[in-house]
Amino acid sequence: MEIQFADRMKDYEEGIFQVLNEKKTQMEQQGHKIYNLSVGTPDFPPQQHVMEAVLQAAKKPENYKYALADIPELIEAVIGRYRVRYGVELAKDEVMSVYGSQEGIAHICMTLCNPGDCVLVPDPGYPIFGIGPSLTGAQIVTYALTEENGYLPDLDSMDEQMLSKVKCMIESYPLNPVCKTAPDSFYEKLVPWAAAHQIILIHDNAYSDIIYDGREGKSILRIPGAKEVAVEFYSLSKSFNYTGARMSFLAGNREIVANFKRFRSQIDYGTFLPVQYGAVAALTGSDQMVKEQCAEYQRRRDALCGGLRKIGWQIEDSEGTMFAWARIPEKYDDDVEFVMELLEKTGVLCTPGSSFGSLGRGHVRFALTMPVEKIEEAVAAIARANMLA
Repeated sequence: MEIQFADRMKDYEEGIFQVLNEKKTQMEQQGHKIYNLSVGTPDFPPQQHVMEAVLQAAKKPENYKYALADIPELIEAVIGRYRVRYGVELAKDEVMSVYGSQEGIAHICMTLCNPGDCVLVPDPGYPIFGIGPSLTGAQIVTYALTEENGYLPDLDSMDEQMLSKVKCMIESYPLNPVCKTAPDSFYEKLVPWAAAHQIILIHDNAYSDIIYDGREGKSILRIPGAKEVAVEFYSLSKSFNYTGARMSFLAGNREIVANFKRFRSQIDYGTFLPVQYGAVAALTGSDQMVKEQCAEYQRRRDALCGGLRKIGWQIEDSEGTMFAWARIPEKYDDDVEFVMELLEKTGVLCTPGSSFGSLGRGHVRFALTMPVEKIEEAVAAIARANMLA
């Protein structure tokens, strides 16, 4: 029997990631030292009190039943976090948990879009921003993020006829992969612009606790009128190194939250209760570790970006996220070929920018997921390879 798969599967080929992983494995087996700066998985451990909360909850047999709903303590913890951290007041019906922001973004347009509706997504941008809405049959319309415009969307230049067909817009700052933040003035313009065009805003707020040089990570919900048009995904993965637990939240417009909760009740039985108790511990504990971790990420950024500039690779400092974004050296034309050659000659593995959209071509993304001394070794390996001349 010849199985015919859905046409959409053509869009989900592993492509360059599979090739790079196979090449990395081959080089490791040959004894080469690899500096894996490609995958954005935190290398820090969760806080001890968070792990202890999971452990103690996991010892109770009653916590192995279907959760079905968020425990009240969890919702109160999120409300408290938003009040203290962002100055935002949330009601209980304005927040819900999701199984990681990636899952949430993958599914939220199921409640918002019909086939043919338009969804605005950034280019460059994280791939799930487009993949999620495409599952609904929505038309994906990319908006350009360029260096010339500070990697912000040019709202004034968007076609009005196109905007009349747009149901929602996905945006995120600090933005993976371009590692830029957005000023308050941008959100103060974005929220009324969205309201005037009847566009729902979906804000991915995964990196507001990893932001550099004295900048302050904020919530879109602090903007007056935001709850009328916006929802926000907030994740514990990067701030609290709770990645495998897959604990994130949707907050904002209560109608969207209610409908998304109704949709997810058809496909999910709730987050494992010990994971919820661990999340409560993270959200109600001290922020000291979060701040110290951010400072360490900044030291790593300085080691990478500053180190590369010293050896002749002109790369801007990342403003936020656990990544750095760089244009490939001038003598190279293709970012995929450059990444392969960089891996072969130096053992340094990064991600080609074209993986994040057409405007990512000619760039690479580095993950700041190794200690400073290892990053310095990686920079030295690049310098020895003489690839920048």
